[in-house]
Amino acid sequence: MLAVPYARRLPLLASISLFISLYLAVFLSLGYAAVALGVPYFQWIALISVAVSTAATVAIIEHGRWRLGFFVPPQFAIREFVFGALFATALIIACDGLMIVSGHLRQTTGSGFPWLEMLTVFLPAAFHEELAFRGYLFQKIRQSSRGAAIAISAFMFAVLHGKNIGISPLAVVNVFLAGVLLALAYERYERLWFPIGIHMAWNLVSGPMLGFPVSGFVARDTLLRTVSSGPAWITGGSFGIEGSAWMGVVEVAAIVWLLNAERRMKNAE
Repeated sequence: MLAVPYARRLPLLASISLFISLYLAVFLSLGYAAVALGVPYFQWIALISVAVSTAATVAIIEHGRWRLGFFVPPQFAIREFVFGALFATALIIACDGLMIVSGHLRQTTGSGFPWLEMLTVFLPAAFHEELAFRGYLFQKIRQSSRGAAIAISAFMFAVLHGKNIGISPLAVVNVFLAGVLLALAYERYERLWFPIGIHMAWNLVSGPMLGFPVSGFVARDTLLRTVSSGPAWITGGSFGIEGSAWMGVVEVAAIVWLLNAERRMKNAE
C-alpha cells in the first residue's frame, strides 16, 4: 500500500471513502427507522446497506464496470457454495472432535433448529460480511497489493467482532485467521460463492447444529446442546468455538491447505 504512487492512491481513497460513507448513511437511516417501527432485523439492514454502497460506488467510481464475483453462472455459484459449505463443515467438526477428545466437551440433544434466526440472523450475516470484507473494497485494494488486501480485510474483520460477548485475545487472533482463510477462499476462484459457502456453513454448523455460541451470539434453539468444562482458551467460553485454541490449529491447517492448493493450480497452468 505505501509503495503505491500518490496519483494511484487517490482513486482508491475515493472509493473507500465513498463506500464507507454510503454504507453508514444507509445503515443509520434504516436502523433508526427499524427501531421506530420495532423491526430489529439489523443483519438484513446491514446486508441492504452493503449492497447499496457496493452498487452505488461501482456506478460512480467504476462507471458500472466491475467484476464483483457475485453475479456468475448458476453452475459456478452452486458448485463453489457447496464446496465451501462442505469445507467449513469439515473444519468445524474437526475442531469439535478435538475438543471432545481432549475431554473438555460433551454434547447432548438440543431443542431443535432455529429456522427464524437462520433467516433473520445467520443467512443475511454471511452475505453481508462477505460483501463487506471480500467484496468491492477488498478487490479494489487487491489491485494495488494482494497482501495488503488480505491483511487489512482480516484485521477489519477481527475489529468488527472486537466487542462481541466473550471476546478474548485468542478469539481475536482466531477471527483474524478466519478473515485470512476467507480471503484466500475468494482468491481460489476470484468469486464470492466459495467464501459465502464457508461462512454460512461455519456459522450454522457451529451454532444451530452443534450448540456453540457463534462469535458470542447464542441461538435460541440448537440441534445439539454443548456442555463444556475447563479453561476458556480450550472451550472457547461464551464466545464459542472460535475462541478455542483448537480452532486456531484448524484454521492454520486450512490456510496452509488453501495456499498449497493455489500453488498447485498455478503450477498446473
